[in-house]
Amino acid sequence: MHITSARVLAMALTATAAAGAATCRRPAATTAPPPPEVYVAAVVQKDVPEYLELVGQTDGYQDVDIRARVEGFLETMQFREGSFVRAGDVLYQIDRKPLEAALDQAVADKSTAEARLTKTTNDVARYAPLVAKQAVSRQELDDAKSAQQASRSQVEAATAVVANAKLNLGYTRVVSPISGLVGTTQVKPGNLVGKNEPTLLTTVSQVDPILFRVGVTEAEFLRIAKRYPERIGKPTRAAGVELVLSDGTTHPYTGRVYAIDRAVNATTGTLGVQLEFPNPAFVLRPGQYGRARVLIDMKRGALIVPQRSVQELQNLYSVAVVTPDHKVSFRNVKVGPRVDTRWVIDEGLKPGEQVVVEGLQFIRDGMTVRTRPFASGAVPDAAN
Repeated sequence: MHITSARVLAMALTATAAAGAATCRRPAATTAPPPPEVYVAAVVQKDVPEYLELVGQTDGYQDVDIRARVEGFLETMQFREGSFVRAGDVLYQIDRKPLEAALDQAVADKSTAEARLTKTTNDVARYAPLVAKQAVSRQELDDAKSAQQASRSQVEAATAVVANAKLNLGYTRVVSPISGLVGTTQVKPGNLVGKNEPTLLTTVSQVDPILFRVGVTEAEFLRIAKRYPERIGKPTRAAGVELVLSDGTTHPYTGRVYAIDRAVNATTGTLGVQLEFPNPAFVLRPGQYGRARVLIDMKRGALIVPQRSVQELQNLYSVAVVTPDHKVSFRNVKVGPRVDTRWVIDEGLKPGEQVVVEGLQFIRDGMTVRTRPFASGAVPDAAN
């Protein structure tokens, strides 16, 4: 009897110990992680300018090729390459001696023709009264008149040859037809130039003002044409064009639209536009690249958000909106033009709504988040 009670007591103690051990091995309840933290910015409503940005290249207002118009040996080069020259400045001197000899020969031939004309004129004057007296025949008078007419033609031809010889002699002084920057010389003194073709010597470019050539796509042209149909076909008055140079600086002088091409280039699909910029310090040279900003409209009451808040996937744009109860809602939007570091939203948002700028990779639709105001340069902690 006592032995049975002892066994029951031992079994009870063993069961209690096992239950306690199982209880010790049961995992403790875990604490839920905090919601992720994101940086948000408010949707701002304001008037914003709408610019058309166009990449292009500068070109001289006038680019004149300087060529040798007569054949001869190049004697001197009278300019410093890359310097400013004025209209009428002598750039090159070609050997004059062969052309001076040609002019002398032409003058001598003209004198001979003039002497012949004088003789035939005297013959006509002498024969005319003799015909009336029948001292000479009518045929002799007619022959004298024909000789006089031929001599007169020879004088005119000789006069033209003299004028051409003088012109060629003047071409030995190669002058700049415009004021501008002269390029490097293509031919050094001592070389024969102008043989069989006008030899290119150098190029002079007028760079104040200077032209900036850009190409407007068909879509951009149609968008502007539909918005302002009254401007089509009329002289452009667009001014205040800004030019951003390749180093990121802005040209200190604003420009204007100078000319628009007649037709769209079938190869590039663009419409050529020339912009004119003052360039008194010659900072701009032909061939430089840049980006022109043309103001085409002022968008009234536009809704703008930071560009970093807009996501693009297969031409679909979306933003993450944080509701007042800190819930995330992804929303498709229709975007407008970009303005500096912000994007105009045409449809899909309301003024004052909060959009996620940083932390988009940590959230999903319907998630609860903690928010902090976005400032330029703010980067959220990836651990949060």
